[in-house]
Amino acid sequence: MILVSGGLGSIGSHTARALLDLGESVVVTAHRSSGMPEFLAGEPGIVVEPLDTTDREAVLGIGGRHEITGIVHLAAAPHDLPDPIEYLRADVSGLLNVLEAAREWGVRRFAVASTIAAYAAVDEVPWREDAALPVVAPHQIPVFKRTAELFAALAGDSAGFETVSLRIGTIWGPLGLPDNPFFALPRLLSAAVRGEDADLTPPRPPAYAEDATDLCYVKDCGRAIALLMVAEHLNHRIYNVSSGRLVRYGEVVDAINAAVPGADIVLPQGRNPDRPTDNYLDITRLREDTAFRPAYDVERAVPDYVDWLRKHPR
Repeated sequence: MILVSGGLGSIGSHTARALLDLGESVVVTAHRSSGMPEFLAGEPGIVVEPLDTTDREAVLGIGGRHEITGIVHLAAAPHDLPDPIEYLRADVSGLLNVLEAAREWGVRRFAVASTIAAYAAVDEVPWREDAALPVVAPHQIPVFKRTAELFAALAGDSAGFETVSLRIGTIWGPLGLPDNPFFALPRLLSAAVRGEDADLTPPRPPAYAEDATDLCYVKDCGRAIALLMVAEHLNHRIYNVSSGRLVRYGEVVDAINAAVPGADIVLPQGRNPDRPTDNYLDITRLREDTAFRPAYDVERAVPDYVDWLRKHPR
C-alpha cells in the first residue's frame, strides 16, 4: 500500500485517485480535512487514517495496521501560520516522523512535496531541476520545502530507500482554496460561479490580462505524482510537476466567461508592473521517465472546475 499524508486535501485526494486508477491500494491520512470526496468514497482499495503527523507514535502506529511500501508526504502546517518558527516546528516535526516511519517500514520510495517557489531568484527560463538555487528566504513555505528535499535525501540515503522531491507548480482545481492567497485565478472562477464580484483588493493578489503562470490542473498533478510513485525506475531524485507551460490570465478569463454565462470578467490590460518575470517549469524529466502528458488544458479544466464548484461548497 502507498501512504499519502495529507491525503484528503486537494493534491492528496487526486493523487490517491490516480494511484487507485493505476491499481495501487492507498492509505490516506487526514488531520484538518475530514470529508471523503465522492470520487474516493466507496473504493475498496482505500483506507483513511486520522493523523497529526507531529505525533510520532501515531505515525509509527500506522505501520502496525497496514503494509506500507511507499509514501507520498504532502501533509503540511497551515500556510497562514503567522509565526515562522511555529510553522517550521510543525512541518519539520511531521517530516522527520514520516521519514522515521519510512525507515522502520522499509519502504521502496518516498516522495516529498516541494514547490515551484524553490526557484525564487533563478533567472534561467524555463526552470529546470538542475538549476543552481540561490540562498534566499522569501517565505516560510519555500524555506521549509527546500530543506525538506535535503532532509529526505539524507534520510533515504542512510536508510536505503529512494527519495523523490516534487517541485510542484501552480495548482488549482477541486478541493483547492477558492480564495488562494498566492494567485487570483481560483478567486475569479469561484466568484463567477457564485454570481459574486471577485474582490481582489489587497492583501489578495491582483490579476492583469497579460500576467501568466505555470498553471496545472490538480487532476494532472495527482496523476503525475502517482506515475512517479509507480515507475519501475527513475533517473533522478528531483522532478518538476506541472503543465510545463505559461498560461495567460486572460486566456483563463476567456474560458471562465465562456463556461459561466453572465460572468463577464474583464481584467486590466497589460501586465502587473509589480509582478516578477513570469516563468514556468521544464517537465522534460517527468515526461521522459513516466510518459506523463497533461490531460487538462484551460479549455477542459475550467468547465470541469465550474461543474465541481456548482455541486460543492468549495
